[in-house]
Amino acid sequence: MKIRLTVDGQTATATLYDNATARDFASLLPLSLTLEDYDVIERVSRLPRKLSTQGAPKGMQPMAGELTHYAPWGNLAIFTEPRSYARSLLPLGKVDEGLPILARPAPYQVRIERVTP
Repeated sequence: MKIRLTVDGQTATATLYDNATARDFASLLPLSLTLEDYDVIERVSRLPRKLSTQGAPKGMQPMAGELTHYAPWGNLAIFTEPRSYARSLLPLGKVDEGLPILARPAPYQVRIERVTP
């Protein structure tokens, strides 16, 4: 599933992975969130609720542009740079275009919605 992330009129696009956590995230869309900087290499925001972890891996090593769910905190994390393996970090999707729009210093508002074909 394709999604659009809009910040101040600029748009990034991403593709959600085909897993239970990503499908649960998609069920929340559309969403308006405030992203904040976390550890310089990611932008994070608390989601309205924790997402499904059914069939999820124990963790992952995210690459730049990956959208993830950090299960213990119930948040969305968008990585602007790669990082080492993190337990309880679950894959949601990957930015296709527009990562620099999301890599800008936070805080800022983002609107996330499905892209209809």
